[in-house]
Amino acid sequence: MELISELQSLGLRLDDPAAGAQSRRGGAGPSDHKAVTVDGHTVMIPVHTAGAWSSPYVATQPGADGASRILRDGVEVGVVSFPHQPRFYKMQTFDGIPYGKIATLHGADVLATTILQSCIRYESRRKSCQFCAIGQSLAAGRTILRKTPEQLGEVARAAVLLDGVKHMVMTTGTPNATDRGAQLLCESAFGVKSAVNLPIQGQCEPPDDNAWFRRMADAGIDTLGMHLEAVTPEVRKRIMPGKATVPVERYMEAFAAAVEVFGRGQVSTYILAGLGDSDEAILRMSEQLIALGVYPFVVPFVPISGTPLEDHPSPDAASMRRLLAPLADMLESAGMRSGDAKAGCGKCGACSSLSSFERK
Repeated sequence: MELISELQSLGLRLDDPAAGAQSRRGGAGPSDHKAVTVDGHTVMIPVHTAGAWSSPYVATQPGADGASRILRDGVEVGVVSFPHQPRFYKMQTFDGIPYGKIATLHGADVLATTILQSCIRYESRRKSCQFCAIGQSLAAGRTILRKTPEQLGEVARAAVLLDGVKHMVMTTGTPNATDRGAQLLCESAFGVKSAVNLPIQGQCEPPDDNAWFRRMADAGIDTLGMHLEAVTPEVRKRIMPGKATVPVERYMEAFAAAVEVFGRGQVSTYILAGLGDSDEAILRMSEQLIALGVYPFVVPFVPISGTPLEDHPSPDAASMRRLLAPLADMLESAGMRSGDAKAGCGKCGACSSLSSFERK
C-alpha cells in the first residue's frame, strides 16, 4: 500500500519503456501513466510527467519471469510486473480504424474509451478545465474524434474474447449545455451491449433533465460517474471555470436522482486531491456523498504535460495516506466497497490506492 502511494505521487522511471502494455499520453481523464502490478493489484503510475522523470524510483528491465525490481536511490524496495500488450490492439475495424484508436486497455482488465474527443469548453482557456488534455491525443493522431456505436461494439467484443476484459468505462467530452453527453452515452452503450454482455460505466456531467438517468440505464449503462474533480466553489471556479457553471448543488441533486435509478454504490464521482481543496473539505463532501449512496473515488492529482497545470505538484504520499485512511473508514462504516460496483473507476481502482486502504 505504501509503495503504491509513493509511486502514484512521485512517478516511476523505466529502464525498459517498452515493457508491458503501451503507456498512454494525452487524452481525456488520467493520462501520462503506465499500468503496473504491485502486490497483485494493477495501478496506473505516472511515467511521462516531469515529476516522474526525476523520481527516485526506477523499474529495472523485466526478467524472464516478467518481474521487474523497483529501486529507490539504488536500493531494492519491491518487485512489480506489467500487464501484457492486449491482443486486440493488433486488429482494426471493418472501416479500417485500428482498435487502439477506438478504445484502450486501462489497468489490467478494463476497456476505456472517450466517445467524443472534444469538448465545448476545451478551445477556450477561460472555460476549459486546466488539467484536461482531451485534444492532445486527437491532435497526435492516436485516436479519432467520434467513435460510433458499431465501432465500440466491435472493439468491446474483441477485447472480451481475446483479452478477458471484465468491464468498460465510457467517458465523453461535453458536447452541449443540455444533456451534456447523455445521449451519446445511450447510443454507445446500446451499441456495445448489442455486441457483447459487458458491464459499462458511463461518465458525463449532470444532464439538464433527470429523465436521462433512466434512459441511460435502459440503454445498457450499469453504473454512472459524474465527476466533481474539486469540491469547493472557489477551487472549482479557478481550476475548471466552465464546468463550475454547473454548481455543486446541481451535482448533489443529480446524484440523488441517479442513485434512485442505478442503486446505492453504483453511482460515483472522481475527486482530485492536491488542487487546493483541504482534506477536511474533501472528507466533508465524501461524507455527504456516501450518505446519498455515491462512491467518492479520491485520487492524487497528476499533472499532464501541455496543460496549464503541467507544473502543478502532485500531493505527496504521506498526505494521500492521511486523506485516504479516514475515507476508507467512512466507506467501511457505510458498508460501501469499491468491489461492489458493477463497473467503472471505483471498481478498477487503478488511479488511487483507496481500495488498498479498504482491503486493510
